Amino acid sequence: MTLLARRPTKSFAQAPEGLFAGCCVDVQNLGLVQGAYGAKHKVRLVWQLDLTTDEGRRYEVARVYTLSLHERAALRKDLESWRGRAFTEKELDGFDLERLLGVNCQIQVVQRLGDDGTIYANVSTVIAPAKGQPKIAPVDFVRLKDRQNGQANGTREVTADDIPF
Repeated sequence: MTLLARRPTKSFAQAPEGLFAGCCVDVQNLGLVQGAYGAKHKVRLVWQLDLTTDEGRRYEVARVYTLSLHERAALRKDLESWRGRAFTEKELDGFDLERLLGVNCQIQVVQRLGDDGTIYANVSTVIAPAKGQPKIAPVDFVRLKDRQNGQANGTREVTADDIPF
């Protein structure tokens, strides 16, 4: 008997390039991640764009950051750009990223070709929302920490009744 494992054939629609209104929907603690320069504490910020796919779902984009507010850290640069102001000395002592949930912004999305030939939508810039921009709220999104095992956004949990054997 042969047992074949295959790569998934379902592909997800990548967000188009451009500047879009967005809303922060998740802050994910990735913990220590080994990289070329040693282990660093990483976090992933996830945003929903005010733009829908052909299936009617909002596009989601994310960016992984080192958990640092050092003056050269990408997280600090994006947060200051998003807030429209620099951090105070007191804020640099500790900024709770959970406060970002539900906060609106504008996201610059760029597409890059990966080594495997796949096109990826990357967050290039996060800036403050435009004046007068309508506020958007998360739609059909469950935070990673709140999901059931194997549950994806916009889907229900698979039960024993769904298994065909």
